[in-house]
Amino acid sequence: MVGRVSEEIEVKVPAAQAWKLYSSLQLAKIVGEALPNIISKIDVVQGDGSAGTILHLFFPPGRAGPSSYKEKFTVVDDERRVKETEVVEGGFLDLGFTLYRVRFEVVEKEGKEEECVTRSTVEYELKEEAAANAALVSIEPLVAVMKSAAEYLTKNYSTTNN
Repeated sequence: MVGRVSEEIEVKVPAAQAWKLYSSLQLAKIVGEALPNIISKIDVVQGDGSAGTILHLFFPPGRAGPSSYKEKFTVVDDERRVKETEVVEGGFLDLGFTLYRVRFEVVEKEGKEEECVTRSTVEYELKEEAAANAALVSIEPLVAVMKSAAEYLTKNYSTTNN
């Protein structure tokens, strides 16, 4: 079984500014601080935020889905402003998923250089016998991440920061 969910939000900062945050480990730090109800802890296992970086994400007890998993940054493309991660250990892989990929994209808003769109997508594949676990896939945590990032960006960006 294969599936995909996606959502996007508008952000009132230039795409280049938003990408500076999304392309770095600073995003994990901000998310860890702003969303303790979604992610209780994020450890950098290896890397500096570029492709190949591995994070260990821990989730609060009592929520549906895995208690933790490790994800690897497989793509960090500064030109296209795309970052992709895949679960490489535990979590969804223990629940019958053969692929669980998250993609963040920062897109320039046409005609409005002081605004952009951030898009998050979850792509997944799971074994047929685990098809019921597709219900565990939700875009909502990523929407919360995008909203926290947007709040951080609009609070910390000014036109003098270019």
